Amino acid sequence: MTRVVVAMSGGVDSSVAAALLVEQGYEVIGIMLRLWGEGESAGASTNRCCTLEDMELAYRVADHLGIPFYVLNVADFFKKTVVDFFIAEYLAGRTPNPCLRCNRFVRFDWLLRRALALGAEFLATGHYARVRQVDGRYQLLRGVDPRKDQSYVLAVLGQAELRHALFPVGEYTKEQVRELARRFGLPVAEKPESQDLCFLSDGDYRAFLRRHAPEALRPGPILDTRGRVLGEHQGLAFYTIGQRRGLGIAAGVPLYVVDLDPERNAVIVGTVEELGRRVALLEGLHFVSGEIPSEPFRATVKIRYRAREVPAWILPMPDRRAQVIFDEPMRDLTPGQAAVMYEGEVVLGLGIIVRAEREPPPEAMEAIAARAALL
Repeated sequence: MTRVVVAMSGGVDSSVAAALLVEQGYEVIGIMLRLWGEGESAGASTNRCCTLEDMELAYRVADHLGIPFYVLNVADFFKKTVVDFFIAEYLAGRTPNPCLRCNRFVRFDWLLRRALALGAEFLATGHYARVRQVDGRYQLLRGVDPRKDQSYVLAVLGQAELRHALFPVGEYTKEQVRELARRFGLPVAEKPESQDLCFLSDGDYRAFLRRHAPEALRPGPILDTRGRVLGEHQGLAFYTIGQRRGLGIAAGVPLYVVDLDPERNAVIVGTVEELGRRVALLEGLHFVSGEIPSEPFRATVKIRYRAREVPAWILPMPDRRAQVIFDEPMRDLTPGQAAVMYEGEVVLGLGIIVRAEREPPPEAMEAIAARAALL
């Protein structure tokens, strides 16, 4: 019997994943990671995951399914690897996505290694995504439910992880998953889902930064694109590219955040015309296949978890860098966010946005034209 470890959270998705695997004849072990527990000693947890209630629900699900269940404390590693990174990125004027980092280093490294040490062949999660094997290689695909697809936050995975990954609910819609939970008699069938980062209280990252990084509250100037002072901001971490509301300045035309300048501790604002950027410069380029293309190629690109995909040219560069040339100007190219590339339903890979530019350089357009002529 094939052994599989299921990363359980006390939610409906991971619980149904475990139930489906039991039904399919796997030997299932449930493991819950204790990621964050700030505030519980005072009797009022400030986090949205790993609560005692979640642990109790996960235990009840495991007991109902007749599978062993364990809780592993990984809070110190999670803080050093994910939370400290989250804080440092905001202090540097970038907007991070900690879920990608958690999947890369916590779930599909720390936990996967322990699952394999337990003799498991697979690690399963409740993510809405799919894995497909083609010609001996593994592909990461979107989940079938476009409203719940989580392939974006799994684009950090490669061949070594995908060969051991199972995403049982990726073949279902959310409504079907809830119906399966009812059919299996799971006590979490009607549990509401959380929409926010697991270690934040009520999704309020500003309050979190005030507690953990008070230096993020350092005021500074709000400048227009000509360098004129229009007002004062309350900390770079509280602003993001494309933001319009909450600037606290009066102007004759709508103004948006077009840049964050950590060196000057300045928020730069401009008109909607000044906001548009066609080029994103990426670092840390990663391809699921393990092979970075050498020539420009077409893809659709998602620049935030909830963003729509847009068509673009990708120009790989040395040192795992790339230029993304969008067909149309983008209004929210945000340093620190991942640009995830797709070909149809297949995730190609990602890179981290480090800078945005208004127009592509001539040499980039020449490379695109030459490549397009061959296609």
